[in-house]
Amino acid sequence: MTQLPLRAQLASALGRSAATLSRMTGRGDGSVIGGRVGLMLEPDLLRKLARDRKLALVSATNGKTTTTRLIVNALLDLGEVATNAFGANMPAGHVSALSQHKHAPYGVLEVDEKYLPEVLDTTGASVVCLMNLSRDQMDRAAEIWLLAQKWRRALAGKPTHVIANCDDPLVTWGASTAASVTWVAGGQRWKEDSWCCPECGGPLDRKDSFWACRECTFHRPEPHWVLDDDMAIDPRGQRWMLDIQLPGSANRSNAVMALAVAETFGVPVDRALPRLREVTSVAGRYTMVERDGRHARLLLAKNPAGWLEAFDVADAQLPIILSVNAQGPDGRDTSWLWDVDYRILRGRPVFVTGERRLDLALRLDVADVPFTLCSSFNEALAMQPPGRVDVIANYTAFQQIRSEFGRAV
Repeated sequence: MTQLPLRAQLASALGRSAATLSRMTGRGDGSVIGGRVGLMLEPDLLRKLARDRKLALVSATNGKTTTTRLIVNALLDLGEVATNAFGANMPAGHVSALSQHKHAPYGVLEVDEKYLPEVLDTTGASVVCLMNLSRDQMDRAAEIWLLAQKWRRALAGKPTHVIANCDDPLVTWGASTAASVTWVAGGQRWKEDSWCCPECGGPLDRKDSFWACRECTFHRPEPHWVLDDDMAIDPRGQRWMLDIQLPGSANRSNAVMALAVAETFGVPVDRALPRLREVTSVAGRYTMVERDGRHARLLLAKNPAGWLEAFDVADAQLPIILSVNAQGPDGRDTSWLWDVDYRILRGRPVFVTGERRLDLALRLDVADVPFTLCSSFNEALAMQPPGRVDVIANYTAFQQIRSEFGRAV
């Protein structure tokens, strides 16, 4: 790799020092502050750090962190891989990740959907993985079709190879200007944001997995990779059992996307798949924590599509604790709670906590779901009998719970 200019070397080194100091003083994992310090000293640091590396950018509304982790594991077969493992998915986090792994020839960066055009332009990444788009943080990100439009403009005219989920019409539209695309039929459980054609506004007709606009030529492309229940079918028609340890259909979709990206980097399925099976938890997601004989499994859900996937993973026989905040990283607007169908929770003990527990309590009451209101997560957990309980929380609520258990990984 080309040596960094002196100013960039200094900025990178000071950023790493700031990150280390942040971790030592317990103020955070350093993945943001280190990048901010580096960018203050050298505003073009991300471009310089990305030079001469083969990078993949991973963007979606849900599943970015998990898919990034799966791709990284697969690419470790090639050598050292730089990544923002803790989910700091804006430029400061990318700078910190590349600075911490300054000699890594490969990089896999999770990228916030809104920042993807900027990060792609800055890094010149050779591969972009696009998985899904649904409503999320409406107060910050605006309408999702605008994000898809930004993706289209960012990819047009660039040599970037895109791995895209063709089961999501918005993702398909966003990716369709790319020079080359590998289409993956990764599934789409949440369809409430894609009933209209993003090209002309006409209605989309759906039959099984196929979709097409009734009024223009926009339609689902023929996939190269297919997720078929617990099997991945590669472009040659070979079937591979996705016996990964991460639970749920969403994670099998993440896995087939990761396999497609890995093959683009030259890692065949027979070498990548065993490494995907090694991943058991990602930044605390799916971790089982224990207190006083109560074993709580932590599930993250930040928006309606994410809650739908969390319900798929949650055990219908167990009590469930729900926790919702509305801080900056969550989005201040909690109106999305009304888009979630909570009726699936009927018949099991439900406990509600978090800073916006009253918002969630009202939503459950309207859905005719009995619940117990708790002032804190500790109170909710203490009310459980010894044994297992599932916990679904949105972003900052999830992080608060993780901190109470020593940031379980």
